[in-house]
Amino acid sequence: MSDIIDFKNNGMFDDILSMIYSAKQKAEYQVNATIIELYWQIGSYVSERIAKDGWGKSTVKELSAYILSKEPGIRGYSAQNIWRMKQFFETYKDKPELSTLLRENSWSNNMHIVSKTKSYEEKEFYLKLAVKEKYKARELERQIDSGYYERLLLSSGKAPSALEERDMSGVFRDMYMLEFLNLPEPYKEYDLQKAILKNMKKFLLEFGRDFLLVDEEYHVQVGNNDYYVDLLFYHRELQCLVAIDLKIDDFKPEYLGKMEFYLEALDRDVKKPHENPSVGMILCKNADTDVVEYSLSRSLSQAMIAEYKTKLIDKKILKKKLDELYDIEEELRNSQQ
Repeated sequence: MSDIIDFKNNGMFDDILSMIYSAKQKAEYQVNATIIELYWQIGSYVSERIAKDGWGKSTVKELSAYILSKEPGIRGYSAQNIWRMKQFFETYKDKPELSTLLRENSWSNNMHIVSKTKSYEEKEFYLKLAVKEKYKARELERQIDSGYYERLLLSSGKAPSALEERDMSGVFRDMYMLEFLNLPEPYKEYDLQKAILKNMKKFLLEFGRDFLLVDEEYHVQVGNNDYYVDLLFYHRELQCLVAIDLKIDDFKPEYLGKMEFYLEALDRDVKKPHENPSVGMILCKNADTDVVEYSLSRSLSQAMIAEYKTKLIDKKILKKKLDELYDIEEELRNSQQ
């Protein structure tokens, strides 16, 4: 009789499985890099022919028809996509430093970035972000449409030229877009919490994939009293617990005292020795800047206040706020000269 092997709790073959996954990922990367390189070459060729030989859209249509006649069923060579290859090449031809990032991103990601962003600083930001977070095209498109770049800069108070690698992750910001929750009007804190749990994948896309949900209504006991943290996460990069307190109204100073109490309890009774001090976020519908500043001015805890919006803010409004930030920076520089 043949031996029967039970693999359920057997980790002796995990190393081989890791090798397979690694090889598969490497093969997918090489295929994608080859496609991007090919599209770059085609874009370069078409761009040169337009400049030297007067090729136009009709010629590109003929080129597309010719390719499809020779390779029936081949995808990616419509006249529109060939024109995009030209645009792709012309956008980055003078930016060799972005070459690796372009090849690490899918064609769909590259096209979203080319068509939906303006400055090279913004393009580079999203190229890096998409690689770091392993965004699919739809996820990247959502981040661009929600003004992720502008919101991060407004939170950090830095202009794009000052944006450093460590800022790109945007671990914590002072504004979050939760338009995907589809909350009823009016809604309660319970509705907000349950909507977040129901849409946790989208919530983590907005907050960052290094956040891992520990529990909802996380129980903390101090003395003979029971307390409950609305949402408790663990952040892999920061290696700490992150407590989130949900509010459906404007920020009030007394909310901070409650959060500081939660953080003290978590650090004393829940945090493991190798972990960093816990971080708290009070997520409010609105947060007056002056009230927040006064409240945090003497606080020594790792607590912060952030707003959430249930509808996307027009990117024009975000860009206007950025322009105001740049004007203030310019005035400060001039005054110091």
